[in-house]
Amino acid sequence: MSQPRIIKPAFARRLAITRQRLAGKPPGPDREGIMEVVRDLGCLQLDPISVVARSHQLVLWSRLGAYDVAELDALLWEERRLFEYWAHAASIVLTEDYPIHRWLMRRYPRATYSHGRRTRQWLEENRALRRHILIQIRRRGPVRIGDLEDRSQQAWRSGGWTNERNVARMLDVLWTQGKVMVARRRGLEKSWDLAERILPNWTPREHLTDLQVTRRAAQRSLRALGVGTVRHIKNHFTAGRYPRLTRALSELEREGRIQRVEVNLDGQRSSDEWFVHSADLPLLERIEAGEWEPRTTLLSPFDNLISARDRTELLFGFRFRTEIYVPKAKRLFGYYLLPILHGDQLIARVDAAMDRKENRLLVKAVHVEPGAPNDRETKRAVAGALEDLGGFLGADDVELPSATRAPWLSPRAGRLRTRP
Repeated sequence: MSQPRIIKPAFARRLAITRQRLAGKPPGPDREGIMEVVRDLGCLQLDPISVVARSHQLVLWSRLGAYDVAELDALLWEERRLFEYWAHAASIVLTEDYPIHRWLMRRYPRATYSHGRRTRQWLEENRALRRHILIQIRRRGPVRIGDLEDRSQQAWRSGGWTNERNVARMLDVLWTQGKVMVARRRGLEKSWDLAERILPNWTPREHLTDLQVTRRAAQRSLRALGVGTVRHIKNHFTAGRYPRLTRALSELEREGRIQRVEVNLDGQRSSDEWFVHSADLPLLERIEAGEWEPRTTLLSPFDNLISARDRTELLFGFRFRTEIYVPKAKRLFGYYLLPILHGDQLIARVDAAMDRKENRLLVKAVHVEPGAPNDRETKRAVAGALEDLGGFLGADDVELPSATRAPWLSPRAGRLRTRP
């Protein structure tokens, strides 16, 4: 057996960034460009917080630049080429990937876990509620949650926001089982309908075995990562849903679809097994030859590139944690943090908020990483990214901290202005 190919850390980062569509020429800011991005990423995580904008909108902006959000809505609610489902979190996923996601639909809730066993018992106790919801949706759909009566016999108990929210919990179960889907959204409010009425006729409906679904999902995960370990693959895309992964990877390697590589981090040989997809080897070779088109942009705190915090720290030396649920007095950096990607480095994080009343993007603070470049070109690139974000949001201007509080960032002519 030949020795695994050795990849330098910088090239591993650049491969990951390029496969994430954060380097090179951006796709067109239209429906086909959106589809290109989602195909490469696998999913766009949904999050209700919109301090700057909804996370999935920011993820697309980081890759496409300014685009019309209505184009994404058309793909979701008109063409149905995308739909909402559970990937590594609640996400927007590809209808063409329906067979991958159907694996969970057929098995949920799984008795393997205590939560699954408790959910099964609750479903048994509330068959009347389930039947009522499905009948009402069939007769009246699409319906909102407020249109449905709570006919539960036993309340759902939890330590979180789902406690006693029985209709919402039942809809969540039916959604995970693929019985119902989100038909449309108005803000955060969802309208629900039967999946059979939402999915287009062309939806692929193959019945994949455990091994088949893992082979397909693992390759999509690895290609989105660029390069990754077994653990990285398991925690990405359809996190935790890779049955028979060891056998799947062994087969894929034997068939030449993936290759084992070494990534030497900090000059040390990693003890983990790393893989790269064979389809990405030509790209890796171009990167190693110096073909590299870096960009500077801001990332959603839930961006696919940084969704796995331990991998982010391993590859980029950037420790990132969201502080949304951290008490204000204990926050290190701020409430809603947007990391700055500059080339192949994460060089800072921005505490930002969109002031919709005054129609301005507020940059409350910029926290620069130790050793981040301090040259004029970097400052102008970051300022340009902030101005572009403000333009995408429709902000009249982008307000920066005073020069004394953020000497690293200097505004340029345009939307940017410094707070006194």
